[in-house]
Amino acid sequence: MERNVLILIAIPLPAFAFAYLYTNSDNMDLDIPAVPESINSFLLGLISAVILIQWVRFQKGIKKLKKTEVALENKLKGYNKLTVQRYWFLFWAGLFCAGGLLIFQNPGFTISYAIILVFISLGKPSPDRLVKLLQLKGDDKDKVMEFNVRD
Repeated sequence: MERNVLILIAIPLPAFAFAYLYTNSDNMDLDIPAVPESINSFLLGLISAVILIQWVRFQKGIKKLKKTEVALENKLKGYNKLTVQRYWFLFWAGLFCAGGLLIFQNPGFTISYAIILVFISLGKPSPDRLVKLLQLKGDDKDKVMEFNVRD
């Protein structure tokens, strides 16, 4: 899971960095076609919706996982699925931010990407976060905390 999440984080970052450097540099000139300004607002709204949807889906999924009485392995599989889904949403939102910034040069896309980075950094999977989110106790907590131990 960690590898998949890191890949989903890493791909939009250079795209956004390029768009950001392009908008702040007078050295580069790309022939970007004119796009209706209404797309600008639509894209910012879409990004906001994707950010909100990923948060709501993740929180609902975690709440459901906490309430179920299933084995730890099944809870971990559920958490894995929710986390990867969350990062796919953030992946697409990040790419939309890069594209929007490149085309429209609107600082709203930079702010949106900063919000995405907050979700990425605060949501990164870790044993501590898993224990806290699923409210694990006893043996389940000990098993998960062993993930921190590297040989």
